[in-house]
Amino acid sequence: MLLALADLLNASDEFRCLYVNVEGAQTAREDVGRGMKGILGAIGMDAINTLRDSFVEDHAEEVLEKTGPDFALAKMLTQWCEASPLPLVLLIDEIDSLVGDTLVSVLRQLRSGYHKRPALFPQSVILCGVRNVRDYRIDTSSEKDNIAGGSAFNIKSDSLRLGNFCEREIRTLLAQHTEETGQVFQESAISRIVESTAGQPWLVNALAYETCFKDKAARQHDREITVEAVDAAREAIILRRETHLDQLTDKLKEDRVRRVIEPILAGTFGLDMQDHDLEYARDLGLVAADSPIRIANPIYAEVIPRALTWAIQEKLTLEMMGYQAGDTLDIEQLIEGFQDFYRLNSEHWEERFEYKEAGQQLLLQAYLQRVVNGSGHLHREYATGRGRTDLLVSWPLDNGEQRRIVIECKVRRARNSMESIIAQGLEQIRGYMDNCGTFEGHLVVFESDASKTWDERIFRREEAGNGTMVVVWGC
Repeated sequence: MLLALADLLNASDEFRCLYVNVEGAQTAREDVGRGMKGILGAIGMDAINTLRDSFVEDHAEEVLEKTGPDFALAKMLTQWCEASPLPLVLLIDEIDSLVGDTLVSVLRQLRSGYHKRPALFPQSVILCGVRNVRDYRIDTSSEKDNIAGGSAFNIKSDSLRLGNFCEREIRTLLAQHTEETGQVFQESAISRIVESTAGQPWLVNALAYETCFKDKAARQHDREITVEAVDAAREAIILRRETHLDQLTDKLKEDRVRRVIEPILAGTFGLDMQDHDLEYARDLGLVAADSPIRIANPIYAEVIPRALTWAIQEKLTLEMMGYQAGDTLDIEQLIEGFQDFYRLNSEHWEERFEYKEAGQQLLLQAYLQRVVNGSGHLHREYATGRGRTDLLVSWPLDNGEQRRIVIECKVRRARNSMESIIAQGLEQIRGYMDNCGTFEGHLVVFESDASKTWDERIFRREEAGNGTMVVVWGC
């Protein structure tokens, strides 16, 4: 988008526009001299390649030597704009890859020249990164402080976020592949891409690329793309922990992100959430931009709990779980085994979770994923604000159909009785079972009162109603 904007402006007779990526200066970190030399070098090289203008390349070293790194960028831009026949527009990409004092210096030098535009400073500057400027948190050694973005840079005009593709745009993108290759996406495959990605641009492209080019069978373009191929591609990019997804999960370690994601996973999202935390999680693309508050798309909803439980899932063995794996799925044996496992290991394992509020649900998901992921699929749905997590287990049958089992997780907290939680859970799970078209349902209720004995906490009972039988499990 930035490159297209640069081309558009340079095609006019009103502006000169330069796109520059400053990521190369990240390694300079607190060394402002190294960082500024790298940034001016990138500007000079791109100006030659794009604008056929060697002014910055010719004068950068002299400006650095005479002015020093703390004012070299501002001085260089002033001299360049003074010599330029047209107002300059500067597009700086990966701005938030800069670290500490180097980032502070860039922001303050841009601020210092604002009043001189357009004759002696760029007419406009775009800073592009994964965060809003207001969310920059800059730890500096020289300042001995944590600087928030506003104090270092308060001349922001506007913030724009690259939005998701709508369904029409996804269809247009896939149609371009069909037009070029003749390969057709079945309607169910298109719907699955729309549903799985919610239009997140990287995910749409990654899923389509995986389906069309990584799948050997799909490289034969006379073969239609099926929903099964899309599902296989989705699982492949999740398991490979692609760079985009790996960076996504790295953000889960931030406290501002945890304060939003943890209650969503636990189903306890309430009115006490801080607006700035929610806005930050939305800016990062982790949470949907509209209501209700939820994980941004089904792929992220799958990636996040897997990332949070990956270490534990890797350490779980079928012997440790007491489960006999086979061609068929014994869901009763699996949940009964979890009860025993939870009784023996819950305190030890839950302490390992950074997201402790959702620790019980995450531990159950890790346990189920360890078994189900071999042949079937575990789908997650977080009922935000309703105190529950819905899991749907899909298991392939010999006739080609899918066995579907609903497992709902709830936590009994001090303000509610166990019977009221079970009654609420039965109503909720039966509605979810009806939506999923299945008659197999299991309600798992965790007891939060540590004073309760395990004999009081561990139970199994069957509850009939509305033509369905739900097995209730206590943990």
